[in-house]
Amino acid sequence: MLGYYVSPPLLASTQLVCVYMHYKNVGCVREGPTSLVYTHLYFVEERTAKCPSLDASSHPMAIEGMMRVCVVLVGLLSLLSIEAYEVGLTFLDSAVAQGAVCLDGSAPAYHMDKGFGAGIDNWLVFFEGGGWCNNVTNCLARRDTRLGSSKQMLTTETFSGMFHNKTKYNPDFYNWNRIKVRYCDGASFTGDVEEVDPKTNLYFRGARIFRAVIEDLLAKGMKNATNAMLAGCSAGGLTAILQCDNFRSLLPANTTVKCLSDAGFFINAKTIIGTSHIEGFYADVVKTHGSAKVLSPACTSKMSPGLCFFPQNMVQYIETPIFLINAAYDSWQVKNILAPGVADRKGTWRDCKLDITNCSSAQLDILQGYREEFLKALTGFDSSPSRGMFINSCYSHCQTGIQETWLRSDSPLLSNTTIAKAVGDWYYERATFQQIDCPYPCDETCHNRVFD
Repeated sequence: MLGYYVSPPLLASTQLVCVYMHYKNVGCVREGPTSLVYTHLYFVEERTAKCPSLDASSHPMAIEGMMRVCVVLVGLLSLLSIEAYEVGLTFLDSAVAQGAVCLDGSAPAYHMDKGFGAGIDNWLVFFEGGGWCNNVTNCLARRDTRLGSSKQMLTTETFSGMFHNKTKYNPDFYNWNRIKVRYCDGASFTGDVEEVDPKTNLYFRGARIFRAVIEDLLAKGMKNATNAMLAGCSAGGLTAILQCDNFRSLLPANTTVKCLSDAGFFINAKTIIGTSHIEGFYADVVKTHGSAKVLSPACTSKMSPGLCFFPQNMVQYIETPIFLINAAYDSWQVKNILAPGVADRKGTWRDCKLDITNCSSAQLDILQGYREEFLKALTGFDSSPSRGMFINSCYSHCQTGIQETWLRSDSPLLSNTTIAKAVGDWYYERATFQQIDCPYPCDETCHNRVFD
């Protein structure tokens, strides 16, 4: 979408300033290390809240034309912007002394919107995703980006969906303390290697970041929490699985603690050419970052630590209530587990990975097989009422932090229920929710991702 607004200082000379916003429904879609991002919507809405007075000497037709543009587009931008707002960045400088640092040694950071009213003692701690680095070379490439250094992070983050502070958009968690922890360690907040190679100056300290953030939030009031939820998306969704019981152990015994994984159930599947790409990758991640000590001993006593990085091998040992949100045709998994570049050197899957409607019948058959494998991996996730799941048949990745998929009139549904309602009902024990969608393309409520 191209959006125009009239810049106040330039009205007398009848100039228009163009603000470019590329969005799918509401925000900018970027795959990989970033989730859906809203571009300047809050800023634009603020700048265009009112149309300034026009110079009396301006041509009447110019005045009328600019006013129409201003009024219409301000209204559109205002409508969009109320679905999202900006929250500043907090640097946890005190964590540096504990060695709880990003890949480059900088302080960890998070965004926090404080709770209010009846939610003042309720806490949502959400860990950001962004893939992993599995060796020194990859971690060095990551170190000087926002996924390896807080020095490179934007100072504001857009809160929407599950983070929103209005009941209309987030009825069950709007007044909680809502925290998004930025991702800068490259191993889903599990690494803990004491030694630092002076040749690389890489710090593998994700587990220390996790603990330092939780301890900081406890000191800021979470020690009095009535309710607390550990959550995350993608690699952060994996954090919510791997660190779930650890999170429970750090909270007071009288706090109701639950965990939520959004798009974090990565499965150990073979590629389209039959190779075990993701299995070797995860083994390298765990080895490089020293993650084994964070993983459940109940799992690592039975199989290698690399295999215990897969949720399907870990989830049966989790004692804390947990909810899984995942697309059975997860776009990240299709692009990076099923058909990564190393398994598709001729690019025959390129168009299919960009848009599932481009997939051939043979490719769709393979995708249906991947779905079956995904559902089979869920067998360790028992049907206890304390566990919930929302497994839809969309081509998507991460659905809680985006208003269009969390709660809107056109949001994805299972059993006529939005993700927001399913999670809220499960958390507050109003109802159980364990639903698996029918195979693609049966679900017309999906917001399937389309990539450029």
